[in-house]
Amino acid sequence: MKPSAREASTAARGRANNIETGTVVGLTHEGAGIVRDGKAAFVVGALPGEVISFRRAKRHKQYDEALLVEVLSASEERQTPRCAHFGVCGGCALQHLAPEKQLQSKHAELRDNLERIAHVTPARWLEPMHGPVWNYRRRARLGARFVPKKGRVVVGFRERLAPYVADVQRCEVLAEPLDQLIQPLGAMMTQLDTREHIPQIEVAAADNTTALVLRVLMTPSAKDLQILADFERERRVRFYLQPGGLDSIVRLGAPSPQGSAAPPQSAQASDEAPLFYALPDFDLQLEFTPTDFIQINGAINRQLVARAVDYLDLTSDSRVLDLFCGLGNFTLALARRAGHVVGVEGEASLIERARHNARRNAISNAEFHVANLADVHMPGVPWTRGGFTHVLLDPPRVGAKEVLAAVAGFRPQRVLYISCHPGSLARDVGILVNDLGFALKAAGVLDMFPHTNHVESLAVLEP
Repeated sequence: MKPSAREASTAARGRANNIETGTVVGLTHEGAGIVRDGKAAFVVGALPGEVISFRRAKRHKQYDEALLVEVLSASEERQTPRCAHFGVCGGCALQHLAPEKQLQSKHAELRDNLERIAHVTPARWLEPMHGPVWNYRRRARLGARFVPKKGRVVVGFRERLAPYVADVQRCEVLAEPLDQLIQPLGAMMTQLDTREHIPQIEVAAADNTTALVLRVLMTPSAKDLQILADFERERRVRFYLQPGGLDSIVRLGAPSPQGSAAPPQSAQASDEAPLFYALPDFDLQLEFTPTDFIQINGAINRQLVARAVDYLDLTSDSRVLDLFCGLGNFTLALARRAGHVVGVEGEASLIERARHNARRNAISNAEFHVANLADVHMPGVPWTRGGFTHVLLDPPRVGAKEVLAAVAGFRPQRVLYISCHPGSLARDVGILVNDLGFALKAAGVLDMFPHTNHVESLAVLEP
């Protein structure tokens, strides 16, 4: 295609500034536009079919990462990003693509992985699960950095192609009130004596409050503690301090392991209700700590739990095995429908939380066990006696390859596999179908992370 006068002019101006012009031919799994004019360039913010100008930012052997300079010919699917910081902030990758097109792209990636890796197609494609696309994110890890040239602390996600904290005023995807706390947090932290020694903030929006865990590399002064106490009282949030590992986290206002304490104005942990989120369809409230794993998107999680129970098609005679059960997110809802449920997880603290949540919700037909699911011998351990009619798997990104043969050995009527990585899902589905005698009855995607490249999906299998 002959370039237009505008494109030719842009190319001429750009040669001296290392700016190139090209046509986008596809998207990477991370959502970047692919330009193959010469050495491949992956350009964040570009869409297939567009003619763009770009600048290479990071060099690799097979490809380069590049920054979008200008869209010379836009795709019909392009939309104006809602966030003023899109393209610089690394928190989102797809705000320029309409949400329904994002879901179509994620569905296409799941289909491609199943066909290419597992060599299988589901008998039925499930309707995609979708919900709010803004203010959905209830968990995040934010960077914090004092920038001397700006004379203040910057708080936010990391920049996309640089090791800096993106200088943003607010975040469109963080749940309320986190979305509007970015700038106030930076302003407050600028006043701290320890402002150069707090590199990270873990944030978690519970149904009853908002928690912020400050990674503190220096013991806060009495002045700093008072500033934090004033901020949390005014903003109705909870601060926690983390001087070391996860076991060092202490509530602001509670005695620290070293015996020091925050000012008396701070709320005391013993007087507060624990953090929790609700699953109203099952009359459940699940407690968690600020750094526990919970699903990022509360609205999608509620849908997912309800559909998981439906897809498994349980009765009062069902015995369900929930592997990688965490703090009981699926287990306790399954227990409302099944005769008995066994939850297994490798992290002992999460199993403690799961057992507490079962007691809190008066559930007596669920039991929980700690086991390393990358190296566990099933059947044979006591909690497998009696077998299982149904199995739910919700593994981390690496998948569940090590437990698949044991799962097949239980001869379950149905298996539900929930995944946060389409490649590992496809690999494991391939093993279940091609080696272990299962059929892929249904598969689909869910929009757990709108505006990002994360593909969350699920698969329903039967013998």
